[in-house]
Amino acid sequence: MLNRTVAPPIHDAVSFSFSLQPCNKVTSANGIPLYWLNAGTQDVVQIEWIFKAGLWQEPQTALAQAAAALLKNGSKNYSALQLNEALELYGASFHVSANNDYTVISLHTLTRHLPALLPVLKEIITEAAFPEEELAIYKQNAQQRLNLNLRKCDFVANRHIDAYLFGRQHPYGKYTEATDILALNREALRKFHSDYYRSANCIMLVAGRIDESHIALIDDFFGKTAWGATDATPAEPRYESQPAAEHHYRVTNDENGVQGAVRIARDFPNRKHPDFSPMIVLNTIFGGYFGSRLMANIREEKGFTYGISSQIYNYRNEGALLIATEAGKEVCEQTVAEVYKEMDLLCNVPVDEEELLLVKNYLLGSILGDLDGPFSIMQRWKNIILNELPEDQFEQNIAIYKSITPARLQELAQKYLRKEDYYELVVV
Repeated sequence: MLNRTVAPPIHDAVSFSFSLQPCNKVTSANGIPLYWLNAGTQDVVQIEWIFKAGLWQEPQTALAQAAAALLKNGSKNYSALQLNEALELYGASFHVSANNDYTVISLHTLTRHLPALLPVLKEIITEAAFPEEELAIYKQNAQQRLNLNLRKCDFVANRHIDAYLFGRQHPYGKYTEATDILALNREALRKFHSDYYRSANCIMLVAGRIDESHIALIDDFFGKTAWGATDATPAEPRYESQPAAEHHYRVTNDENGVQGAVRIARDFPNRKHPDFSPMIVLNTIFGGYFGSRLMANIREEKGFTYGISSQIYNYRNEGALLIATEAGKEVCEQTVAEVYKEMDLLCNVPVDEEELLLVKNYLLGSILGDLDGPFSIMQRWKNIILNELPEDQFEQNIAIYKSITPARLQELAQKYLRKEDYYELVVV
């Protein structure tokens, strides 16, 4: 009998064994790779259609995001109202987003509603019409959002720091102007949709409480015959980053502003580089969680900000390491100085074993939580699939997180946390 007067033993997360549930793969008759896993206890399913149709592929600025936003706002056979009512009738969650490299269409619904919803999704994805009246509303709203956001120092800072890192003409560095929104037209949207929203440019991910019968049903709608344009998908565009020569910037966005946005950033390799996974550990110590050194110094000790973080951004072709915060304008320069101070400490003083064990347990504990549900498990596989990593990448990462040493972290800090490599921006 359980003795409730005795506390159970406490185990560090580093002592646990980790395994990622295997992911099934089938290739449809039309060539779409479909990855799926059966997990969870609730009768829900998530389907993602992923297209290489992001900012990297768009021939004109703002086109990819406009196409994503307008995808369900009218099709060949149905109005925007009819499509949205069809989704809402079954309580489904539908979302489309365009990022630097991809457009991701996601559906969350009860598994039993798939037969009714899959025809609607096929209509939305393959028959989008981009009606003129919907485009006009989108352009008006987008201009209003842009005008409002341009008053915010954090929004302006995010635009500028990317341009400094990659170049104003690079897909990862360009940003939308009012003239780009005005230049959007139905013909360009329809051509972009025809060129990139096609079966030959699609990957599908399915997760939830499902079985082979559900996969067969999905395949009936999306995998039997080719859909979209029948000519070849346009060749992948090529771009070279053109980082700014100057590294230090101060921008006044609002003469009466009382808060400044601080951005400190450098280029960084993507997930295929051997330093990426061990840098996750170093970045967590530096500014990657609430107990990080940046938070302890700049928030808890100095009180300059409500929050500060460092984050590694992984894109298909390049990456970045970004430190970001907002602080009172009178302490922005001190905030910048304290960031560099923490960089110097990591370069010159090895991390002690107690702090390293805490961070290892934090990282591994977070992963344990992620392995509890089908959608988060598929997210792990999604990173592996889209980044074309080996199937055992998850296990490799776990081994790195468990075994990394203070000496290895100091070596990484001396390589990637050098002040002279960073672009520095304060926008007030």
